[in-house]
Amino acid sequence: MTVYYRAIPQTDASRPSDAQVLAGGWCWFQQVEKLERGCAPILQDAKSIPVNILERITVQRDAVGTLSMLRPNIMGILNVTPDSFSDGGDFEGADQALGRAQQMKNDGADIIDVGGESTRPGAAYVPESEEVVRTAPAISAISTAIDLPVSIDTRKSQVARAALKAGAVLVNDVSGFTFDPALVSVAQQRNVPVCVMHAQGDPATMQTSPQYDDVLLDVYDFLETQVEYLISSGISRSKIIVDPGIGFGKTLAHNLALLARLSLFHSLGCPILLGASRKKFIGTIGRAPLATERAPGSIAVALAAVAQGAQIVRVHDVAQTHQALKLWQAVTTGEANGA
Repeated sequence: MTVYYRAIPQTDASRPSDAQVLAGGWCWFQQVEKLERGCAPILQDAKSIPVNILERITVQRDAVGTLSMLRPNIMGILNVTPDSFSDGGDFEGADQALGRAQQMKNDGADIIDVGGESTRPGAAYVPESEEVVRTAPAISAISTAIDLPVSIDTRKSQVARAALKAGAVLVNDVSGFTFDPALVSVAQQRNVPVCVMHAQGDPATMQTSPQYDDVLLDVYDFLETQVEYLISSGISRSKIIVDPGIGFGKTLAHNLALLARLSLFHSLGCPILLGASRKKFIGTIGRAPLATERAPGSIAVALAAVAQGAQIVRVHDVAQTHQALKLWQAVTTGEANGA
């Protein structure tokens, strides 16, 4: 039976001298949870787990492009689509996209994620040619005018190829490189970092009735398999980001199970991206039926992810998240760096 080890992160300023540092970042830990399917979690001393696993959990993550993984990063969401669940139609066209990207940079974004196909539950497939027309001009305008990295949010090789040519520097695939077999070779040939996300099913049907044996471990296994696949395809582990795919083929209970033990994914030896901004479960728990009213809940989830060592949070509300993150760091460390 497979055994999994989850570091239990701490952020207290009084870190013991013998504590382990989580992913070389701002969290530390002395205990881990030993997880097995069908068994209750068992607490263990961190030093008691296999050396190779402890090393993978603790090793300092390399920078991803210009983004340091030694601090939390904010990825600003820029949907150049007519039908995204939260901001569909707001930023179509290169000029509007550029204006929004500039605002997000001013608000504190570290990277802009441009998407041209809605992946909300029930969304229809967008042909590659149309997705290219939506995304490539926007990325070209942004990368030319703004000194900030741009990622392309796509599951299609033709779209990624055009986006990288236009100036994108990262491929963010919500299908976890399962939709288009040619996409991994595009990333490998261009030697760019990638984000591999878990999703159960296609956006059109993924929320119909998602089922898991153990959602946390099932998602972990999928990501581990895809990371190894990417490595075997010529993409180094240092260029791979993992995302558990909150809301993609998951119920409210599934989302909460993943968020409660998010730090498990550090055992993959890759940076973690968390994208939960404005999603339905936030509205359900926070009693906010409109997506645009979910900033407070989205920020709460983002800060909880950072407290588990997640290196990138993907958000709509950049200014509010940036302010909250600065305050979280200040009160956690007792230092107002950059104030």
